[in-house]
Amino acid sequence: MFVCDCCGLCCKNLRLSSLYDDLDRGDGVCIYFDESSNLCKIYDERPVKCNIDMTYEFFFKDKMSIEEYYKQNYLACEMLRRNSKCI
Repeated sequence: MFVCDCCGLCCKNLRLSSLYDDLDRGDGVCIYFDESSNLCKIYDERPVKCNIDMTYEFFFKDKMSIEEYYKQNYLACEMLRRNSKCI
């Protein structure tokens, strides 16, 4: 299972991927992101594309190992953390 530290950076940087255009409130932040709690307002009903483990099962299972998929996602998280410190 993917371990998320709930930093919210992925939900605050939707503009980095057109895959999330339908969730962008216009400023790169997800329409379901609660800035006061730093959490998703619809977490239990969130879209598949917002669930790392389900996205793997539906789209990447035949393309790479779960370990490689998690590694790629953790690298993306690290990139977001590094870039947010520069702003």
